[in-house]
Amino acid sequence: MTETPRARLLVVEDDEVINESLTLRLEAEGYAVSRAFDGPGAVAAFGADRPDAVLLDLMLPGFDGLEVCRRIQAVAPVPVLMLTARDEETDILVGLAVGADDYVTKPFRMREVVARVQALLRRVERAGELISRQDPSRHDFGDLVVDVAARRVSVGDAEVHLTPLEFDLLATLAAAPDRVFTREELLKEVWGWADAYGTRTLDSHVKSLRAKIGADRIRTVHGVGYALVVPA
Repeated sequence: MTETPRARLLVVEDDEVINESLTLRLEAEGYAVSRAFDGPGAVAAFGADRPDAVLLDLMLPGFDGLEVCRRIQAVAPVPVLMLTARDEETDILVGLAVGADDYVTKPFRMREVVARVQALLRRVERAGELISRQDPSRHDFGDLVVDVAARRVSVGDAEVHLTPLEFDLLATLAAAPDRVFTREELLKEVWGWADAYGTRTLDSHVKSLRAKIGADRIRTVHGVGYALVVPA
């Protein structure tokens, strides 16, 4: 009987105690884990190991986690879970903008980190399913164009760079314009989460997406969720 390959993770954290604790817990959960303690080491480890997901501290020696995220995403798209002591909205939005998928703030519970990692890996599996279920044609909403097959978005004559998660979120909304998706629906459809555990992550991604395509294009229905606005 063929054994299912273990998912490979990279833990990037300069605090040796936290790094060791994360590594031991994730290995106990069945993952193969490599480690790095600074920015340059993280980029080198990513190139050598090509992990399936990265747990990335923002405050690192050498260069910070944001720069690490930029560099590794330029090599190959990979899901990234930010580990940060900073809960400032600006820091979170910048992290999401350079390709991070989710974040947890310190101090965190190990079971929370494990749950987030599991969700990230499920999202990668679901991404292909999501594309196959969506209408492969272009969606035109005034000067906003969402090309699902090519995974491209443009506003006017300018192409807009979206992270993979931002694109999946926009494509989901674009598949049923003007329909209000609940937060739970979006978390399940895009992230693969079965509950509203990641509501703050969803809201942060919506804010980042609005900054790129226009704030008035996504409508908030307070207490419910979001909808893509179709111009009159």
